[in-house]
Formats: sequence, structure tokens, C-alpha cells
Amino acid sequence: MNILKEKLVILAVVLGFTLALASLSSAAEPKASGLPGMMSWSAFDVGSRGYVQGAAISNALTKKYGTKVRILPSGTSVGRLMPIKTGAANYGLLADETYFAAEAVYEFAFPNWGPQDLRVLLAHPAPIGLAATAKSGIRTLQDCKGKKIGWIPGASTNNVKTEAFLAFAGLTWKDVQRVDLPSYAAAGKGLIEGKIDAISYGITAPLMYELEASPQGIFWVEFPASDAEGWKRLRQYTPWLSPGKCDLGPGLKKGQPKEIPSYTYPQLVCYAKQDANEVYALVKGFDETFDMYKDADPEMPEWALSRSGRTPAGAPFHEGAIRYLKEKGIWTAQSDQWNKKFLERLKKVQGAWKIAMQEATAKGMSEKDFTEFWLKKRGEITD
Repeated sequence: MNILKEKLVILAVVLGFTLALASLSSAAEPKASGLPGMMSWSAFDVGSRGYVQGAAISNALTKKYGTKVRILPSGTSVGRLMPIKTGAANYGLLADETYFAAEAVYEFAFPNWGPQDLRVLLAHPAPIGLAATAKSGIRTLQDCKGKKIGWIPGASTNNVKTEAFLAFAGLTWKDVQRVDLPSYAAAGKGLIEGKIDAISYGITAPLMYELEASPQGIFWVEFPASDAEGWKRLRQYTPWLSPGKCDLGPGLKKGQPKEIPSYTYPQLVCYAKQDANEVYALVKGFDETFDMYKDADPEMPEWALSRSGRTPAGAPFHEGAIRYLKEKGIWTAQSDQWNKKFLERLKKVQGAWKIAMQEATAKGMSEKDFTEFWLKKRGEITD
């Protein structure tokens, strides 16, 4: 290789390295929009409603601001939280695991997790109901007594809602026939095959359309907002649920809504330490690109800030999100009161966890014993 060729090769390598550094720097630095050039979000599996919605929104952000978003799918709660915890993802499109992780329950009631200091940016409301077969004869929640109710081992997010639905009627698992099913999909098929009479399920899930068309038929049980005592019992298990109405989905008629609970899925979540200016910019981005993604999915209109910028949610709202919501006139004094109460609650949970860890370490407690010990300690916390 002659000297001229050597110089050209060296120049090419240096130029390539310089461009690579510039690209990385560009991705890390905020754009004029206040958003970074590159972000990573964790989400439910490919094909899930959360993944589909995330893809539509990220595409809109790329088109308008040039910000690229990489979505990291996972089928488990821990799998969706871990990338955010380690920094591999900036944000997560999460569901009930937001509350579970903040409160250190279920999958997060172990020494390697504990209460996570999470914050919500936006909380997309979605209906979640008790799906019953029409053949079961279940028409009210009280009718569940003695019926075959589905349970999915390891699926805390689903089981706790079914348990809460029973509690609404003053029932427990002792009042019904618990039927174990291996997965969420198997639960839907279990309804179609008549193996179970009811279970909590997503209103617009594809299997619910199959149930509607099957000989079993479908019936959505109502949760009257006027039943204050019922809602009080339900919220002992699922405080993030709220009264709602729905007329979209199998077994429902447009213009004739049923009173069906509302929860927040997906919730856009990050850690409290996330830069407030970037959070502000991201919420603003969701708002400014709304018209670009609102028709991508039947439930996308619920991302409108007037719907997704309201409490309750699985964790307190981030200060950056609150700033933008206040500017838009969406954040109310009632929202502020809810948020402050949740923050105070989490301080108590985090304090109790620290004490529990110290005591467990001093006693040389096993992981299994610790989880039971911690849940007992958590149960003693008063709001």
C-alpha cells in the first residue's frame, strides 16, 4: 500500500469515527423540541395493544421531531421494569405492574426489588370487565357465588382484578369454584369451551369476539358507580380502578353503555429522577402529535390529554408532566390532592421497606420468609 492510499484509509477511519461520535452525541442531546434524538421504551409483547399503540405514537414523534424510539417488548412485569431500572430504557408503556412495583407487592416483594420510585407521565384509560358466558346465568356480581371463576397462576395483574371484582359483591375465592388456567389466552378459550363461567378480561380482546360468536355467548357484568360500598371493597385490592362506562366491544351496543371499570393501560412511566424538562417535552410531544396517531387503534383517542392526563394512576405523576398538564388547564386541585396523598403513601412504604430489610438482614432471613415478613409489615402501614 503506497503512502497516498495509507493516508486515504486513515482519513476515512478518522472521518467515520468522527461521524459516529457526532451521531451518538446528536442522539443524546436534546433537540429543539426538548426531546433526545433517540429513546427506548419497554412495552408488552409484539401484537399487544400497548405495543401497537407505542409503535404508532413513536412513529408520529419521529415524523414530527426526528426523535427515534426503540421499543423493547416483554411478556412479563419484571421484564418490562428491568430495562427502565437498569437504564436500558428511558420509559415504559406499563399496566398494573406500575402499582405493584411502587408498592413492592407480588413480583416486586423480594429483596432485589422493593418499592420502586416510579412516576407516571400519562395514564391511558381503558375498560376492564368481568367477562361471563351468557350460558352461566351470571347477570350480577352476586351471581358469581358457586360459579367457576378463572385463576391464572403467576398472572398477578389478572388475578387481583378478578379478586377485586368478587370483593365488590362481598365475595371471596371461598365463595366460588376456582379453576386454574395456564395463561391469559387459555382463560379466554376456557370461557369459549365452558370450562369457566367468568374471569376478568380486556373488553376488546380478540378472544372476546370469539366468545360472543360461540354457543356460550358473552355477558359483561356491571359495576354501578352508585354502589359506594362495593367500590370501597374493590379498591382495597385495586385502588387504581375507577368507575367507567363502555359501549365498544363484543356483547356491547353503541349508545347503550354499561358501567364497567376503567383502569390505566398503557401508562407511560419512568423513574422520579428522570429529567423534568425532558418529561415535559415528551408529554407535549404526545399532545402535539395526537392527530397523527389518534386513528391507529380503536382505543387511541383515549390518549387525548383530557383523558390520559387525569388521576388515578399506578404511581404519582411526574413533576414535568404536571407542569405541562397545568399549562393546558387539565391538572386540577383534586388531581394535586390525589398526587400528594400517593407521594406521602410511597414515602411510608419506602421507609417501612428500609426497616424491614435491616431487620431481615440482622436475622439472616431467607428470601421466602422475607417476602411474607415484608407483606405483613406493609399491611401495618396506615395512610
